Amino acid sequence: MAMKFRSSRRCREGKGDFRFQISDFRFQISDLRMQISGMKRELAITTEVIDEAALLRQRALPDDMGAVVCFLGVVRGTEENRTIRAIEYEAFQKMAVHQFHQLFDEMEQRWPVASVRLAHRIGVVPVREPSLWVEVIAPHRSEAFAACQWLIDEMKRVVPIWKKPLA
Repeated sequence: MAMKFRSSRRCREGKGDFRFQISDFRFQISDLRMQISGMKRELAITTEVIDEAALLRQRALPDDMGAVVCFLGVVRGTEENRTIRAIEYEAFQKMAVHQFHQLFDEMEQRWPVASVRLAHRIGVVPVREPSLWVEVIAPHRSEAFAACQWLIDEMKRVVPIWKKPLA
């Protein structure tokens, strides 16, 4: 259903007389929703165990999207050729959230991604447990893979989350 707006406004600033007019402006409700919503974003920086099954159940897949890429980063049993039992992750939380949202903004500009969800665990994470989960939903696999790879690479470069191997 198309909507039609007519508006005319006059304002006076200093010496000039400015007139702004909108007439016969039409748009579809779905177009407005796309402009308002943009890319869906979910971010969790948490001490809780990453529950991949629960995250998968919460997925909302739009009808026009054909690719979902998920990445699960798991703590290895070795770090720099030494056996470890866990990794302790520490974050400057406020700055990490800020940096993640900047990365999400850039991702939205570079790829037609419908949704990005990311969970990063902090605190002590034992070997074989996940420390990172990322999901990217896009129209095609090449875009989803590229966006996911880029996000993880950039996250490691700019987000203030540090890791300390525990023997």
